[in-house]
Amino acid sequence: MKKIALALACTILTSTPALSQPGPVQQSAQPTPADTIITNGRIYTPSGWVTSLAISHGAIVAVGDSAAVERHRSPTTRVLDLQGKTVLPGLHDMHVHPGGAGMEQFSCQLPHGSSPQQIFDITAACAKKLKPGEWVQGRAYQADSFGDTPPHRSMLDKVAPNNPVIFSDISGHSSWANSAALRIAGITRDTPNPPGGIIERDANGEPTGVLRESAAGLVSAKVPPPSAEQQLLAHKWSTDLMLSFGITAFDDAGVSRSGAIAYSTLADRGELKQRVRGCMWFRDASLINDRMLYARDRFSPTCVKVVLDGVPTDGHTAAMVENYVPSPHLHADEGREKGMLLVPQDELNRMVTQYDAMGLTVKFHAAGDAAVHAGLDAIAAARNTNGFSGSYHNVGHNSFVQMDDIRRARSIGAAFEFSPYIWYVSPIIGDIRKAVGEERMKRWIPVKDALDAGALSVPGSDWSVVPSVNPWIAIETLVTRQVPGGGGEALGAEERITLEQAVDMFTRASARQMNMDASTGTIERGKLADLVVIDRNIFEVPITTVHDTRVLRTFINGEEVYTAPAGN
Repeated sequence: MKKIALALACTILTSTPALSQPGPVQQSAQPTPADTIITNGRIYTPSGWVTSLAISHGAIVAVGDSAAVERHRSPTTRVLDLQGKTVLPGLHDMHVHPGGAGMEQFSCQLPHGSSPQQIFDITAACAKKLKPGEWVQGRAYQADSFGDTPPHRSMLDKVAPNNPVIFSDISGHSSWANSAALRIAGITRDTPNPPGGIIERDANGEPTGVLRESAAGLVSAKVPPPSAEQQLLAHKWSTDLMLSFGITAFDDAGVSRSGAIAYSTLADRGELKQRVRGCMWFRDASLINDRMLYARDRFSPTCVKVVLDGVPTDGHTAAMVENYVPSPHLHADEGREKGMLLVPQDELNRMVTQYDAMGLTVKFHAAGDAAVHAGLDAIAAARNTNGFSGSYHNVGHNSFVQMDDIRRARSIGAAFEFSPYIWYVSPIIGDIRKAVGEERMKRWIPVKDALDAGALSVPGSDWSVVPSVNPWIAIETLVTRQVPGGGGEALGAEERITLEQAVDMFTRASARQMNMDASTGTIERGKLADLVVIDRNIFEVPITTVHDTRVLRTFINGEEVYTAPAGN
């Protein structure tokens, strides 16, 4: 018996898990030689401010004071003395349209806030440069600027009688065409509204030239598409501009096959620097099936864009829980009292559940509170079927959100993506105010509510729907809710947040939403060196000057991909 007990004791001792046994002594690693050392800076880290960091093979190998990085210096190390300049993590834009923004450089541009006469003058000048029959196209007219006489095809007929004309409005969800464009598209009084769209008509039933949502596609489909070279130039122009603002990663919120080809081509040439996630249009099953043909190290086509509604402007196309303020200009408003939900809930639930199971992230366009509710219901359905997949499906825009939906987002692993540049008084706000009334504007873009509820919240500019992709404007106005530089009305003042929260949204939170927070989003040892050097410490200057911040250098993977021109 004693022998059995001794044997059992020996067995227990020898079968003790390895974690309880002393392991081999870890050899201290030799300091990794740095490719670049940044020193004498004001570097913003999760642990506080430091002065120096070292980068090797794109990764941060040391963060701290000058002594912490000195051991990584080698004869070939580049040492960059910042002379007290501030370093932040690279910024993200979680909703941007680079292809469209770049193509606007080839189109007839209407400055935001243009008066009707300015629009007519610009249109006439653009038409004069073209041959008869060539298309005049551009954006962004503002319906509110026309007062009591809304846009009509006859207005464009007078200034461009020999050319078809189509302009999209400031939101991108309505278009305005002249008679020549309507004829080419075959739109007459007998043309029915397409699914998910509206052809506005006058009291006699004749098309006015204003086309909502999918109806605009009846005309835009007739416009000759840009060439592959134009697409490349457009994407390159836009991505370079974003680098100059310190944007190191972004979601393209509407990728077509031509866009996917442009990104993959730029990547193959070594000209795509940012980390780009492409959100393919949900009706483009062919591209979704072929998506990995275009995947590259810096381009990940792993997101699907689903459009749930329109916008809460004069067209009343955003899906709202409560009725819009009646409009005298909508002669066929039946069924639009609460806007338009463009995808039936059952279909939406099935779609999101399927994409979730495929490992794809879903990005919704949802401006109205009823559309936000539908998107969250679809995410909940996917979670009930699949469990948490790791994809943070995000509801985009969120102009209006019910508090019950704010509270449940975290529990279903949903993210809110809020649109900057329209959370302060700007040209589009006049249209929205008329459509929804002042009471609902009190919780316009409820960022603070979402953060208080613990929901993952990120920013998405929606450029070029908005006039600038500059993230420093958004960071300032998240805090002030006033026009850049301060002053005037604070729009949705109850939803102001702190500067620290605003910076977190553009960095750590966005990296989390992209499932990249293990490698980017903060400045820490072991993460990739996606950094931005700026001309001021935004935490020490007056908040109303943050929009004027200038980027001096942008780094991605330790590579300096943007350097401000001398004297900037």
